[in-house]
Amino acid sequence: MDPRVSILDRRLCEVRRIIAVTGGKGGVGKSLITAALGLNLSRLGFRVALLDLDLTSPSLHIILGADDIFPEEEKGIIPPEVAGVKLMSIIYFTARNPSPLRGPDISNATLELLANTIWGEVDFLMVDMPPGVGDVMMDIIRWMRGSEFLIVSNPSKLVLETVIKVIKLLTELDLPILGVIENMKRGERSSWEKLSGFGIPFLGELPYFEDLEDAIGDPEMLLSSGFGRRLGEIAAGLI
Repeated sequence: MDPRVSILDRRLCEVRRIIAVTGGKGGVGKSLITAALGLNLSRLGFRVALLDLDLTSPSLHIILGADDIFPEEEKGIIPPEVAGVKLMSIIYFTARNPSPLRGPDISNATLELLANTIWGEVDFLMVDMPPGVGDVMMDIIRWMRGSEFLIVSNPSKLVLETVIKVIKLLTELDLPILGVIENMKRGERSSWEKLSGFGIPFLGELPYFEDLEDAIGDPEMLLSSGFGRRLGEIAAGLI
C-alpha cells in the first residue's frame, strides 16, 4: 500500500465539506464557477480553500490573479492565501511548463498533492475537476471520501451527452450530487429538460456574460460582476 494514502484522512480531518465541481467537458466554465463560489463563500464568513485538479490545464491561479504567489513548506505544503481563500495547484511545481501526464502519472501527481497539502481548518474545500470521467474522478471518489459533487452543464448537445454520463456514474455509485448549474445559457434552449428526470436539484442558470473575460485575474471585479453576483445567490444555497 502506498504510504501516502494512509495520511490522506489526517490531511483532510479539519475540512468540513468537500465540493467537487465537475461536468465532464472542458470549456463549460467549471473553473470560473469554482472560483466564484469559493470567493462568495469566503465573503459570507466561511474558511475556503480551492484545489485545482486539472493537472494538464490548471487555471484557478489565472482567475484569481495569483501568478506570483507560492506555497510554503513545513512538514508538508501550506497553500498560499489569495483574496481570502487558500489555493493549491500543480502550477506551483511546473512553472508553466507542459504537464503531459498519462495514466498512473495522473494518479501519482494527484496523490502527491493530496498527501502533502496541509489544509488546516477549512469549511469548504472546492475542487476544480478536470474534463472527463477518468482517473482523477475515480481517484477523488477513492481518496476524498465524503465529497459532494456539483455538476456544471450548458445547453450544448455535446456537453449534455457527457454530463448525463457523469450523473449516471455518480448515481450508480450512490454518491451525493448537490445539483446542476447551467452555464452560458442563451435563448430558450436548456439542458435541464433532459436532466430533470434524474431527480437531482437544479441550482440555477447563468446567462452568457459578455464582460466576464475582463474580470479574470481580478477577484474583486469577478465578485461584483453579474456572473459573480449570481454565483453568490447559488453559494448561499449551499450552506
